Parts: sequence; C-alpha cells; structure tokens
Amino acid sequence: MLDIAVIIGFLTTVMTILIKVVGFPDQIKKNYKRKSTEGISALFYIMSFATYILWTLHGIMQKDWVVIVGQGLGIITTGIIVFQILKYRKK
Repeated sequence: MLDIAVIIGFLTTVMTILIKVVGFPDQIKKNYKRKSTEGISALFYIMSFATYILWTLHGIMQKDWVVIVGQGLGIITTGIIVFQILKYRKK
C-alpha cells in the first residue's frame, strides 16, 4: 500500500514539472506574440526568479540533484519572463 507521503511527493513533483514546462512556457509564448507583459505581475516573477535561484543554491550546497534540476528549470523559465518584462516595458 502506498504511503500518503509518497503520494503527496509524487503529486508535488508532477505539478511542479507541469508548471515549469507547460505554465511558464505558455506565458512566455503569449508575451512574445503580444510583445507585451501587460497584465502580469512583475513583482511575482521577480520574486519567483529570486526564490528559484536560492533553492538552486541550496540544492548545490546539499548536493541534491533533484532540487538543482527542478529549481534550475524554474530559473530558466522565470528568468525568460523577467527578461521579457524588462524588454517589453513601456518607456
């Protein structure tokens, strides 16, 4: 029988991957097509980017490849969105 912690861990991993390989790339594509980031929260993405960096550094210090890869993917996806926010902002 599966332990509840194993089930929660599996679901957490699946949802995290979906957000990073479906959700964020979908937002990146929409921003690119519109050449605008209007309507998205710059603060949210900047804070998310910083959080992914810190988690990745933590993973590096702990030598935890699951954390490094998972959070590193977050750095890439949110980093692209932060770049788009800076690039497409109104001057």
